[in-house]
Amino acid sequence: MASATSSTVDTAAGGGIHLPDTARDLVKILVTGPFGVGKTTLIGSVSEIRPLHTEEQLTEASAQVDDLAGVRDKSTTTVAIDFGRISLPGGIVLYLFGTPGQERFRSLWDDIAHGALGALVLVDARRIDASFDVLGLVEETGLPYAVAFNTFPDAPRHHTPEQLRAALDLEPTTPMVTCDAREADSSIDSLLALVQHLIDHRPAEHR
Repeated sequence: MASATSSTVDTAAGGGIHLPDTARDLVKILVTGPFGVGKTTLIGSVSEIRPLHTEEQLTEASAQVDDLAGVRDKSTTTVAIDFGRISLPGGIVLYLFGTPGQERFRSLWDDIAHGALGALVLVDARRIDASFDVLGLVEETGLPYAVAFNTFPDAPRHHTPEQLRAALDLEPTTPMVTCDAREADSSIDSLLALVQHLIDHRPAEHR
């Protein structure tokens, strides 16, 4: 894979449902994180094709198993996957697979993660502890990953990057960025941080 820079990314590079002629590296990426962290929103903001969503309304029955602490306004949830696609410079095409965030959908994890090269883990600074289980799953698979703190209006602003990294027990080499999942440029920058991480840790003969 070639290096990519945010200044040259065009979310319309695909020109429709068909792959661009320049496509060279097709890469499966997980977009994961806890319930209500913004995975569906991020994929929708960057996808050059109409994204696939499998959202259903939350019901009174699901309220018994889905923790709505910190996301009381959320009315829907992903029950299978979200899917989108974005073309990057250098012929890199990312296929984005969003995972459900609840423990009750954990049986889908291995199937969704199969064949992925890396993961973008979204974190909500208002409820950092909600991300521990997902980070554990990603680390169990051995996937390289980057962490993106999705910025919510009422998220605390006083934590330093060092404090956030320590709270998640991240390795020094794990990329950690902030993003606004509603904004395409911001979301793309998060994906580029992951892509650069994958490039940097790929054997030299395959870069």
